Amino acid sequence: MIQDLINKGLKLSQQSIFRGLLGKAGVLVSKPVKLGMLLTTAYGKLVDVESDKSGFAQVKEVMQTFIRMVKAYINGSYREVSNKSLLAGVAVLLYLVTPLDVIPDFIPVIGFLDDISLMAWFIDSFQKEITNFKTWESNKNFEPTMGTL
Repeated sequence: MIQDLINKGLKLSQQSIFRGLLGKAGVLVSKPVKLGMLLTTAYGKLVDVESDKSGFAQVKEVMQTFIRMVKAYINGSYREVSNKSLLAGVAVLLYLVTPLDVIPDFIPVIGFLDDISLMAWFIDSFQKEITNFKTWESNKNFEPTMGTL
């Protein structure tokens, strides 16, 4: 089932609507205020969506991690992310918040399937970038005390 979602996400990432969003992502990356607004909107959509599927919860967690990565990129504290990953992730977030996606979100269950598929593709394709950020984030938050080896 996960591989089916990834394959569907890959197909969505090759459609013209997503390619257009990649162009918009390139513009947004250079405009921190607008990118911040996108992150806030995407985060709100991720936390408002309820699902009983554990896979969805995992996708949601990774996308929230990506949002934190972009915020760290914006404020300059984290720059170890490739432009390709950054642009693809921002384009996925744009797709997530854009009301004109392939299957409208107001259609119960099916409406979110394309969103989930695209997020699953992104996670599968850019897992190393996300893992590297999580490692950086956990190391940043660990501050050893004096006398600790």
